[in-house]
Amino acid sequence: MYILGFDIGGTKCAAITAHWENEKIELLERVSCPTEHCQPEEMLEKLIALADTILIKTPDRIGISCGGPLDSKAGIIMSPPNLPLWDNVEIVKIMKEHYGVPVILQNDANACAVAEWKFGAGRGKKNVVFLTFGTGLGAGLILDGHLYTGTNDNAGEVGHIRLDSFGPVGYGKAGSFEGFCSGGGIAQLGVLKAKELEQIGKYPSFYKKGMSYSEISAKTIAIAADEGDETAIEVYKICGEHLGRGLSVIIDILNPEVIVIGSIFGRSHSLLWEHTKKMIDKEALGLSASVCKVVPGELGEKIGDFASVATAVI
Repeated sequence: MYILGFDIGGTKCAAITAHWENEKIELLERVSCPTEHCQPEEMLEKLIALADTILIKTPDRIGISCGGPLDSKAGIIMSPPNLPLWDNVEIVKIMKEHYGVPVILQNDANACAVAEWKFGAGRGKKNVVFLTFGTGLGAGLILDGHLYTGTNDNAGEVGHIRLDSFGPVGYGKAGSFEGFCSGGGIAQLGVLKAKELEQIGKYPSFYKKGMSYSEISAKTIAIAADEGDETAIEVYKICGEHLGRGLSVIIDILNPEVIVIGSIFGRSHSLLWEHTKKMIDKEALGLSASVCKVVPGELGEKIGDFASVATAVI
C-alpha cells in the first residue's frame, strides 16, 4: 500500500509518503512548509501542491494527523487553539476531492498512539496508552487492540485531570496533570522556584539576575539539573512525582500492558523516573502496576511522520 500522510501543526505542516506491507512501514519522502496565517483552504492548497511534488503515483490511502478538537468521523477540524482561522474545516472532503482515495483524520495524540502501537514501543500489545508529554499533555488509547476515541473524540484528555489543588496551569486548570507534566508546566515550576530564591538574593543556574522569566524553559532547567543544580533537580522531582500520580490513575482505570511516553520523558528519563516509579508503587494497584511497563517512545523526533501515515492503516 502506497500511503500519503499529512502532519498538520501550528508551526509547520508536512507531507510524507510511505510504503506499507506485511505490517511493516517504510517512510519514503518528506516535504514541509511553515503554517501560514491565511485561510485554511489556501494553506491546504499549498500543502497539496507541495505533496504532489513527492508523489510517484496516486496514493492508495491518506492519513491526516492534527491537533484537536476535531471530528474524526465527519472529517472536520474544529478550531484547534494552535491553528487560528481553522474553524470547521472539512479537510477530509478537500483531500478526497483532490485525490479520490480514502482519507482518515485523527487527532495527533491518537495518531501517535497508533504509530507507537504499530511501529514502536507498543508493538504486539493489545492495551497501549501513549502520552504526548511535550508542549502539552494528551493521551491516545489502544484498548483491546483498537483505537478508542470516545463518544465525540475526547477520550484521552488526561491533561485536564486535576492532581493537586495548587500548581502550574495547564489545560486552563491550576494543578492539572498537564500543568505539572508538560514543557510549559515545567517552565512554570522553574519560574516559581526562581522567584522563591530571588526573594532571598539567590539564583538557580538556569536563571541569572537580569534575565526574563520567559527565558526559563523545560530544556534550560533540564540542562541545569544534569549539571547538578539542586533547584532544577527539585523541579524535575516535583514533575516526576506528579507524573507518577497521573500514571497511577491511568493504570488503575485502564489496566494497560504498556504506557509509552514521548518527548520530554525520553529526554529527561534519568531526572524523572526514580520519582515517578516511587509514586506508582505507592499509589497504583499492585496487580495492575505489575503488568504495566512505562517506557519512552521509540519513534523519537520522527513520530509526527509515522503518526500521519499510521492514521491511514488503523
